[in-house]
Amino acid sequence: MSTTMLSEPPNESRAAERLQATMCATRIGFVWLGTRKTLSSSQKAQAAESFGAAGEYLSAGKKLLDTRHPRFQAVNALKGQIRKYWTSLSLPYPEPGIRLIRRESVDPFQNQMQYFEEELQQAVRLLDEEFANLQAAAQERLGELYNEADYPDSLVGLFHVGWEFPNVEPPHYLRQLNPELYEQEARRVQARFDEAVQLAEQAFVEELAQLVSHLTERLSGHEDGKRKVFRDTAVGNLQEFFERFRLLNIRSNDQLDDLVDQCQQIVTGIAPQQLRSSSHLRQQVATKLSGVQSVLDGLLIDRPRRQIIRVPK
Repeated sequence: MSTTMLSEPPNESRAAERLQATMCATRIGFVWLGTRKTLSSSQKAQAAESFGAAGEYLSAGKKLLDTRHPRFQAVNALKGQIRKYWTSLSLPYPEPGIRLIRRESVDPFQNQMQYFEEELQQAVRLLDEEFANLQAAAQERLGELYNEADYPDSLVGLFHVGWEFPNVEPPHYLRQLNPELYEQEARRVQARFDEAVQLAEQAFVEELAQLVSHLTERLSGHEDGKRKVFRDTAVGNLQEFFERFRLLNIRSNDQLDDLVDQCQQIVTGIAPQQLRSSSHLRQQVATKLSGVQSVLDGLLIDRPRRQIIRVPK
């Protein structure tokens, strides 16, 4: 196999066009209660005195609430679940905070995000039931550093997730108002989608390489003379990757497509328990995956750095 990371420009150009025609931009944002607060000047001076330091050279803060409480952890866990869901359904885009999802996924995405918001508000209401106890514990823990003004009357309404579909295409009104500026914006957007193709390829290659490397190491490695622990997720995570790649693949890199197909053929039909119970099967799968891993490692090391020409705004 060739170790060239990126496809020829015509193939890539078609991929960028497909990306632009079939994807839409999304952005999510969180409103989240801060649980740490910087100490006041007098408090920092008091703390510095105990260390024989100057207050102006001390950076210190206090933890307002115990975030290890199960109900607080439940609220914070939802934030991670939301980000994971959004990432699993989308491809990167070269503007901060924006990712691309398939247009046919907009309705499912909208419904799931509404569900997450409802679930989040329910978790916040349960947390709010414990808020008085959490505040009392904070008062006891912080001592003289406790300040009731640092705390709201209620936690309801202080956690929120929002989402939107920002327009990344050139404004249509420019076509009539200023055709030259419209063409300039169209070229800028095209450059963004060209770069998005590269980002998608890079993300897929890096994730596949990590998953294959981990599974190969688990299958063939030893610790203290014993085989390393092998968990079902080592295979399950690969299967999830195959599903996401099938959903989001923009067909920009034939070599990447072939590598994903090879990996899928190697592990298809093999249950984790089979790998645990058969040393021969473990070695066979590990050997095949090592061949794929060597190609992936070459892609990660040798891929050329193409220059993205940005059209000035």
